[in-house]
Amino acid sequence: MKKRLCALIGVGVLFAGIAATGMTYADENDQVIRDGTIPVRVAEADFPSLARVTLDEAIQQALVAVPGQVLGVQLEEENGFLVYEVEVVNADRAVVDVEVDAGSGEVLAIDQDNDEDEADSEEHRDAGDEVGQERED
Repeated sequence: MKKRLCALIGVGVLFAGIAATGMTYADENDQVIRDGTIPVRVAEADFPSLARVTLDEAIQQALVAVPGQVLGVQLEEENGFLVYEVEVVNADRAVVDVEVDAGSGEVLAIDQDNDEDEADSEEHRDAGDEVGQERED
C-alpha cells in the first residue's frame, strides 16, 4: 500500500515538473508574456470588443519602445492574455515583435526575429520574385 502511494506521489511530482517546465520554456531571444490585464476566454472574433487600447495607441506605444516602421499589427491571445503584436523594422533593419497589452497599453515584451525567420521570409520573397518574373515573360 505504501509503495503504491509513493509511486502515485512520484508520478504526480513528475507530471507537475514537466508541466511547469513546459509553461516557463522560452527561446533565449523570446520573452514569455506572464501577465496582462485582459484574460482571454472568448472566441477570436470577440477580441476587438475586449480591447481597451485602440490599434493606433498600441502602435504608438510600440514605436516608443522600438522606433522604426510598422510592418503589421495583430490583436491576439498570448499566454491567455489579449495583446497587440506590432511588427516593427528598426533602424538596423531588424524585424522586432513588440507585444502591447490590449488593456493598459503597456509594452509587455520585445522580441527580435531570429535569422531563421528572416531566411524564411527571404525565401518567400525570392519565390514571389521568380513567379513575378515568369509572369512578365
